[in-house]
Amino acid sequence: MGKYFNSMSSSEQTLRITVATLMHACGENQTVLARGLRITQGQISRKQSGRASWSLGDIDRLARHYGIPVPDLLAGPSHAVEKLPHVRRAAMVGGSQEVFAV
Repeated sequence: MGKYFNSMSSSEQTLRITVATLMHACGENQTVLARGLRITQGQISRKQSGRASWSLGDIDRLARHYGIPVPDLLAGPSHAVEKLPHVRRAAMVGGSQEVFAV
């Protein structure tokens, strides 16, 4: 991850952390998110690891998927989770422990 991490802009890094945080808050994994965005799990993995970038179209689909406006999605992980509709949140956030590589 090192060579990809160093070339990431801070906004790209923030979006990746935001997506990981939203997935966790909603009880999703990459497969579920990929299905929601109509792309493959491999594409999600590449975008989240920094080997590929999230496009503007992807950002629009992420915002629709999570039910939040694009500016709220781009305002960082804490803000994005605060704006999640309650019906999108997992019944028990953190019910199982997962490690996110950021």
